[in-house]
Amino acid sequence: MRKILFAFTSLLIFNSLSGQEKFIDNRDGNIYSTIKIQGVTWMSENLRFKANTGAHLFDNNSDNMPFYGLLYDWKTAVSVCPSGWHLPSGEEFQTLLNHFEQKDAWKKASSDPSAFAIQLGGMQDHEGTFSEMDESAYYWTSTEYDSGNAEYFSYLVINKMSVTDISRKADIEEIPGTEKTNKYSVRCIRQ
Repeated sequence: MRKILFAFTSLLIFNSLSGQEKFIDNRDGNIYSTIKIQGVTWMSENLRFKANTGAHLFDNNSDNMPFYGLLYDWKTAVSVCPSGWHLPSGEEFQTLLNHFEQKDAWKKASSDPSAFAIQLGGMQDHEGTFSEMDESAYYWTSTEYDSGNAEYFSYLVINKMSVTDISRKADIEEIPGTEKTNKYSVRCIRQ
């Protein structure tokens, strides 16, 4: 009983010190840090929910899940967020991007209450090849382009410099998006 009380007290202290709130996913008990940005609550960790289909471990290695989360195909990504949460649209990611570019805050540690805490979980392409762990993060948006392609947000580290982008047709009409069968990370939001 003392161990449980100690663990609970430690969690409360950590939560109050970190400046971030926590969300418990009732489906599996995973606990996620959250951050409120311009009135929208974002998960500040990659989703770790094991959907029946469409959810993949990077390199099929379960040791990668606690920190990097899971990778999802687009069809799964649009339906995998917990009740009351949703996959952000490209426009919602653009608002997030604008916020952090103004604050130059992308690289802040996750203990900083203003941090989004990018986790460089890499990706798995439509052919099944895993790549870019610890080099990039790709996040699905809910914005669909056509039956085979959708929009995504990317965060890349190139020569120790961060590069962010959203494949938005709203900005450049010729952008094809990416194949929905690719596996990318998911962040969920709630209003």
